[in-house]
Amino acid sequence: MNVFAILFLAALITATGLRLWLASRHVRHIQANRGAVPAAFSNDIGLDAHQKAADYSSAKTRLNMKALVFDAAVLLVLTFGGGLQGIDNLAASVFSSGILHGVAFVAILTVILSVIELPFDLYRTFGIESRFGFNKMTVGMFFGDLAKQAAVGTALGLPILFAVLWLMAGMGELWWLYVWLVAIAFMLFVQFIAPGVIAPLFNKFAPMQDGEMKTRIENLITRCGFTSSGLFVMDGSKRSSHGNAYFTGFGKSKRIVFFDTLLSRLEIAEIEAVLAHELGHFRMRHVIKRMALMAVFSLIFFFLLGLLKNQEWFYQGLNVAFPATDAMALTLFFLVMPVFTFLLQPLLAMYSRKHEFEADQYAAKFAPARDLVHALVKLYKDNASTLTPDPLHSAFYDSHPPASIRIARLEQMAVRP
Repeated sequence: MNVFAILFLAALITATGLRLWLASRHVRHIQANRGAVPAAFSNDIGLDAHQKAADYSSAKTRLNMKALVFDAAVLLVLTFGGGLQGIDNLAASVFSSGILHGVAFVAILTVILSVIELPFDLYRTFGIESRFGFNKMTVGMFFGDLAKQAAVGTALGLPILFAVLWLMAGMGELWWLYVWLVAIAFMLFVQFIAPGVIAPLFNKFAPMQDGEMKTRIENLITRCGFTSSGLFVMDGSKRSSHGNAYFTGFGKSKRIVFFDTLLSRLEIAEIEAVLAHELGHFRMRHVIKRMALMAVFSLIFFFLLGLLKNQEWFYQGLNVAFPATDAMALTLFFLVMPVFTFLLQPLLAMYSRKHEFEADQYAAKFAPARDLVHALVKLYKDNASTLTPDPLHSAFYDSHPPASIRIARLEQMAVRP
């Protein structure tokens, strides 16, 4: 076992152990506070709803703990256990061409990983989500979605994979820069086509009907200086009772989407406040900033892959034959890298929470902060979001501020002259 193998194993044990410790803290903290509704929410959320949220969050976290251990075991089997090398040998027995061999290798690995993760997805949907009354999917719909996802993934993934492997083979030492440029272009392309091409494969999007709600929302959009291709209502209720709202796309493809479940639960003023928050993300350029950050990270990652691609110790430490194919180099890097970069998670979560606070502050300029508070409290209750997350777990993972802190800030905005 070479030095890199030891470093990888130590990093995997450390990352998995830390995540399990954080998850166990989270469950203990939630259950310790299960018996009483926090004072700030006691007038709006009953004890039964609070306990449901505690049990729902705990169940999801416990399942995630099992998935963490399982994923670590799978990674060990793929590397030290020779799984990746075995799949590569299988692909080589079918295709001798370099690029076709690489595509076959990635395709076989993707199918295997999808199949072994399926039991967790099934239990998450038909176990936990059904037990707590959120799941509306049938088994047929679940597997129908899987088939659509596979079709979309194949239609989009195969061309980009061919392009990446071709660039890696033919563009010399700077191949990683060309691959990065293609990856960024592909990301933007998917963002552009997602609203009108991909999303309608899974849900129906109907234009919002004329009426007071549409008029008030259009007035809000005008005041915020936002333009879009329309207001749409998505039939989210056919899959889940969770509610949400979002905007998506770029340029003329921008659209604002409301889950039908959201519209059925909130008052018009509360819907305005939620939309004002979402528009805040747009006006503060949060989406662009996050995409730029991801672009920088991906550039660094491709640069590092360029350095590692021809290093024998990298492959031998993970039980892969050297020299390896470009597809093996690409796959191995993206399987292993998260083990070493997991400490970036709290930084990214903190950056996201900063954006949420900024969007709340923006929303309070165009809609009463009290309305956003009322909307959020209803959403916390309806979605069974825990009001008492473990502070350390929340700081490490949560993209949104804890309910108590977020509501407190909004309450302060509401009383300001």
